[in-house]
Amino acid sequence: MEEILTMIGNFGFPIVVSAYLLVRIEGKLNDLSTSITELAKAIAVLEVRGEVK
Repeated sequence: MEEILTMIGNFGFPIVVSAYLLVRIEGKLNDLSTSITELAKAIAVLEVRGEVK
């Protein structure tokens, strides 16, 4: 907690909040990218089976 307060004092609140949000969103974007890839593979399998046009 002390580190966060020091960073806010040194860099300013908006910059610290922006950096925090970027770090949090990065992980979620990676998960989303993985899910989209898996979905594309599942759709391709269904197309091969003839279950999807």
